[in-house]
Amino acid sequence: MLPDIKELTKDQLILWLEDRNIKPYRAKQILSWIYMRQADTFEVMSDVGKDTRKCLARHFSIKRLEKERTETSQDGSKKFLYKLIDGKYVESVLIPEKNHYTLCISSQVGCAQGCRFCLTGRGGWVRNLTKGEIIAQVRDVANELDNSKRLTNIVMMGMGEPLANYSNVVGAVATITDSDAGLGFSSRRLTVSTSGIIPKLSQLGRETTVNLAISLNATDNKTRDMLMPINRRYPLERLLDAWARYPLMPRRKITFEYIIIKGANDSEEDAKRLARLLKPIPAKINLIPFNTFEGSDFERPEEHVILTFREILNKNNYTAVIRHSKGQDISAACGQLSTKYDVT
Repeated sequence: MLPDIKELTKDQLILWLEDRNIKPYRAKQILSWIYMRQADTFEVMSDVGKDTRKCLARHFSIKRLEKERTETSQDGSKKFLYKLIDGKYVESVLIPEKNHYTLCISSQVGCAQGCRFCLTGRGGWVRNLTKGEIIAQVRDVANELDNSKRLTNIVMMGMGEPLANYSNVVGAVATITDSDAGLGFSSRRLTVSTSGIIPKLSQLGRETTVNLAISLNATDNKTRDMLMPINRRYPLERLLDAWARYPLMPRRKITFEYIIIKGANDSEEDAKRLARLLKPIPAKINLIPFNTFEGSDFERPEEHVILTFREILNKNNYTAVIRHSKGQDISAACGQLSTKYDVT
């Protein structure tokens, strides 16, 4: 089976072409056909020489993900189940907003972090997605939309821990945000979410200009240890230092995601502690009411508890938004994506 050309960066493709005495400017033409014009074969690349097209076709393919199933929520969200080349499965979610779409994509098959509020982690980690598989989630969904320009926001908040698949994620980000020979999305509208792998945090800030979102979910180490085992390796004290030193772009803030869980992290004291904890950091806070799933140990708090939590943060001058996850009726909401499927 021929390798997918989407696994190559523009520089790698240039070197491959030069080894065959093909002019390097052809790389931009070829990649523009793949990403801007959604070409599925080399044959259609009319401004690329016939011999070059034949050479490319002998060595590469332009792969689409195999779509196993699409589910549509009552709120208009769509969950895509993709079967990968090795028979593994991954999910992406298209979320309708008022005037645009947001696409939530995955970076791994499964997840090794074991967060107790997340269904994905229950299935364990299977493997990293390749650069091409990450890109394909965006490229393929854009190709399906009647107006692809309405897809403006990409969030890497699906299955997996992006910073545990760092090189493939950063490579995919480069292609997704390349306006010259990629998909052309603004880096201001691409967000990478992480549970807090400290060695990769500052590297992400140096090597990309994407938005950073931190899955926080607790204001003390005991609670975060219980909810997120990674906290035992990277406790809050170390994370706070890493966040304070993160190389933010001008006028940007770090988004902190706080899944609010009944009786675990939803008290007024938790809200006050959160306000104190993030005081040194340019921060905005997304409050995400816990989304239940079968076998979960947790429950969603009452609405008045969530509103009180937000009010405390607002009074402390934080931008705090309650994010009611869409797609709950098709298990497409935050924390509900799974590696276990019945596809019979």
